[in-house]
Amino acid sequence: MDSIWTRTRPAAPARETLSRTQIVRTTIELLDSEGLAGLSMRKLAAKLDSGATSLYWHVQTKDDLIDLVIDEIYHEVDVPEPELAGWRAGATLFAHSLRATILRHAWLPDVIYNRPSIGPNAMSLGSRGIVLFRAAGFADRDVDYAMSSVMSFVIGSASAEVAVRTTVRKAGQSLEEWTSEVMEMARVNIADQPEMEESLRRRTDRDLNAMTNESFAFGLDALLDGLEAKVKARK
Repeated sequence: MDSIWTRTRPAAPARETLSRTQIVRTTIELLDSEGLAGLSMRKLAAKLDSGATSLYWHVQTKDDLIDLVIDEIYHEVDVPEPELAGWRAGATLFAHSLRATILRHAWLPDVIYNRPSIGPNAMSLGSRGIVLFRAAGFADRDVDYAMSSVMSFVIGSASAEVAVRTTVRKAGQSLEEWTSEVMEMARVNIADQPEMEESLRRRTDRDLNAMTNESFAFGLDALLDGLEAKVKARK
């Protein structure tokens, strides 16, 4: 698989004023506003008020752009030092930071596993994450597995939130309107399902944002409880 991170970067012409930083920043703005479907080299060049030739001095393909922006997004994720926060508080802050980053960039779940994350920011995040989970008492491969478990939980739950918000936006409804409509539809099929009827009652008139926040916090705590118990069991 080809990656921009494995290629020697060619020197730009002396009169070239466009920078890779400008390209990455503008690409993220375009993705945040229009999604992956709205990203093209032609549209990006127009947004940069630059010719396609200038753009190609810095990035050769659309995959190059994706590699660059994914790595830039990783720079937004906070991974605290365990000496300052302790491993569990640090892991909690890391998870919430990663979730917030994904919710800010709704297109990220569609590409995060499609390209190799081998850029400098990804490597830095991985290194700091290993230090954090090693402080919990994990060793060898378990360090990688522990960090991967937290990242998989965060990316999975945040991706589901992104999918709901995207559906709501496409429907032209508010989150409250969409939730109310789904609840009414669900009532049709729960007459002989008392457990689901009770579950639906608990969700009625609840703010969806509050519920997703509570659900995320509950799941994260349960996962960290399990990781903590696993370390203690091996001592």
